[in-house]
Amino acid sequence: MKQARPAVQTARPLHPQGAATRRYSPWLLTLLAFAFASLPTRSAVSEDTIGRIEKLDDAFDGIVAPGAKIEVLASGFTWTEGPVWVEDEQGGHLLFTDIPRNSIFRWTAARGIELFMHPSGYTGVSFYGLEPGANGLAIDPHGRLVACEHGDRRLSVLTPGGGKMTLVDSFEGKRLNSPNDLCFDSTGSIYFTDPPYGLPERADDPRRELDFCGVFRLDPDGKLTLLTKQLARPNGIGLSPDQQTLYVAQSDPELPIWMAFPIREDKTLGEGRVLYNAKEAMKEFPGLPDGLAVGADGTIFGSGPGGIYVLHPDGKLLGRIVTEGRTSNCALTPDGGWLYITADSRLCRVAIKTP
Repeated sequence: MKQARPAVQTARPLHPQGAATRRYSPWLLTLLAFAFASLPTRSAVSEDTIGRIEKLDDAFDGIVAPGAKIEVLASGFTWTEGPVWVEDEQGGHLLFTDIPRNSIFRWTAARGIELFMHPSGYTGVSFYGLEPGANGLAIDPHGRLVACEHGDRRLSVLTPGGGKMTLVDSFEGKRLNSPNDLCFDSTGSIYFTDPPYGLPERADDPRRELDFCGVFRLDPDGKLTLLTKQLARPNGIGLSPDQQTLYVAQSDPELPIWMAFPIREDKTLGEGRVLYNAKEAMKEFPGLPDGLAVGADGTIFGSGPGGIYVLHPDGKLLGRIVTEGRTSNCALTPDGGWLYITADSRLCRVAIKTP
């Protein structure tokens, strides 16, 4: 049975609606981020659905039910990202990040939005750009929260009853750019991407030490392996159900694509192929390929221009979940019944048919 949906909630904005960020000094932005991240959310009664759902192939009916809606669960955030569903004794909850707020929020059907963690990705004492917080989140085989941290430029794990531990923060003696998204395989290895989006000046930041944006694998023994540096801006990442294919989204406006790489027996990558190019869609909607999720049947849900692109493993576009705005990421519940979507300032969800 589907969970009852609470009233839509809204988080307090960092600055007045429509105000340009450049009007504020870096120090003021930092103070506002720290102050507002800890405030409780307030109820809203404005919108409860957005956008539309487009069927482009008959197979789409077996994934998203005809008549399904994009439900808005909460709004008013700065930039939502990194959703992950967490099983618990109360029926589970969703964690997601608000990168500019340097915070992780929790959503439950019973309680709505609550602050889960602040700071989430930057623990320094000075201003560190507009995207300092955690980005992608995942749950490791031990049930612990693992985060891609922009500001601290690392992968961290939240230990039970304690603080965080650094899993990796450098490659061959050089600091990572700003880990973006991640996924686990069945052995506990982590695949993750490392574009420069979390650096205050991005690719041109003087603090940058690596001259490429890599896709990496971190094994349980701590060994870090560079899998490829052929993508200019690797972003979202996911594994096929048989763990023989690695999917990587590229948020490069010159080549906005989803790639599929075969995984060899030694866990290195074979030659990749383009699954889908979103260049034409960029003429219609804002945004780029970003985070992604892979269903138990192999269906790929990739955030891209204006929403979620539902792709067959062979790259055929089956349909779109159109939010009509910038859409950063998505996550499936373990039973495959819900797809949670982080769409700019909103948290949304769509009912999905369980395979």
